[in-house]
Amino acid sequence: MSDIHTSHDGASHGSYKSYTIGLVLSIVLTLIAFGVVMTGSFSLPVMMVTVVVTAVIQVLVQLVLFMHLNTKAEGGWNVISFVFTIGILTLIVGGSLWIMHNIHVNMMLG
Repeated sequence: MSDIHTSHDGASHGSYKSYTIGLVLSIVLTLIAFGVVMTGSFSLPVMMVTVVVTAVIQVLVQLVLFMHLNTKAEGGWNVISFVFTIGILTLIVGGSLWIMHNIHVNMMLG
């Protein structure tokens, strides 16, 4: 029996190896971000950049290894999904940073 799961339309649904790699990468990325914040031995900008970078890599790992989005399947619809995901991610992160900056400027005394 094959290690790769396929659906009735022939599309690949990954293998145990890809799921294991995805799980290990997700755990490692989470531990990196958690460790950088909890040790407190890094400056605030280094912590922020590390958390954002590991979060973006985490999203890409989840999309590729768990949701099986790639550039080869379904006539380009997966590429559109990637572009949409990057757009939404940019809007959420950029909007959150903008809101937090405005709250900081308008609410902080001094």
